[in-house]
Amino acid sequence: MKKIVSGILMMAFMAVSAQIKTPAPSPRSVVQQTVGLTEVEIEYNRPSAKGRAVFGNLVPFGKLWRTGANLNSMITFSEEVKIDGKALPKGKYAIFATPKADVWEVVFYKDTENWGTPQNFDEAKVALRTSAKVEALGNHVETFTIAINNIDNDFAHLEIMWEKTKVAIKFEVPTQKAAMASIDKVLGGPAASDYFAAAQYYFAANADNAKALEYVNKACSMTEAKGTPFWYLRLKSQIQAKAGDKKGAIETANLSLQGAEKAGNADYVKMNKDSIAEWSKK
Repeated sequence: MKKIVSGILMMAFMAVSAQIKTPAPSPRSVVQQTVGLTEVEIEYNRPSAKGRAVFGNLVPFGKLWRTGANLNSMITFSEEVKIDGKALPKGKYAIFATPKADVWEVVFYKDTENWGTPQNFDEAKVALRTSAKVEALGNHVETFTIAINNIDNDFAHLEIMWEKTKVAIKFEVPTQKAAMASIDKVLGGPAASDYFAAAQYYFAANADNAKALEYVNKACSMTEAKGTPFWYLRLKSQIQAKAGDKKGAIETANLSLQGAEKAGNADYVKMNKDSIAEWSKK
């Protein structure tokens, strides 16, 4: 009986324990920042010094460090950026550093699934390597901090701070290129895909079929030089058939069929064959 009661109490204790929540020693932090037209996100854990000497002691000089605590710190760029004139493609990277008294080597690493540093560091996974001079801070930074500061339309600084040490890595963003591309697109007028979407809506909504034909014709003419997509032609054939132009619909459906067969799209092949058979009936 005592064993049964003891077992019940133990199970009750385990159930209560499973619900206990305590603060993490190195809490997780997420930093999101827009630089020009580039979105940057940092995910990292933030240990505190708690009276310990950090660099050269808690974090040894000359050894690869996770740049934070627990899971490796990570940074994501929505666009390609440049560091020291070298291109870093858009994407997500782990941030590793080798601190020294006067300079840090910082690595952007393609493998982001590391608890701490990689067990087997692979040079092939290094997306970019750079160095940053150590700056002495006048104030004490108790909790490890990664921030994006000195923000300009074309650049910003990735800053790493702890204790009385700071390193800053400048990265450049392609704001001018992205802005000009956006301006050219808007001022250049609708694209073929815009006309296709408009035609698709008019057709599906049983709205103005003449407008649908006008828009799909514009979409087809704008893509003619590179080869009109077979799904554009499929829509055009349906609009022609709806307008009563069965002959024109069959001609267009045959063009769509050829494109679908070339692309190996069985669904569009069947749809076109079925439509051609239906529209060929007298």
